[in-house]
Amino acid sequence: QKMVPGNPQQNGVSERMNRTIMECARSMRLHAVLPLSFWVEAVSTSVYLINRGPSSALDGGIPEEAWY
Repeated sequence: QKMVPGNPQQNGVSERMNRTIMECARSMRLHAVLPLSFWVEAVSTSVYLINRGPSSALDGGIPEEAWY
């Protein structure tokens, strides 16, 4: 299914996950008082943590384990 550019309402699940990742990364970076140059590391760490935490969509399973 094709998506219309600039229309985030068409894919709410991925938009919400992107927002969650950005909020997590921003919070970690600000809490650790790190400069903006650490943004990529903060985003990578956020994704790592989300993928290794329980998910209600997987009945409490871990997303990383769903791949294997």
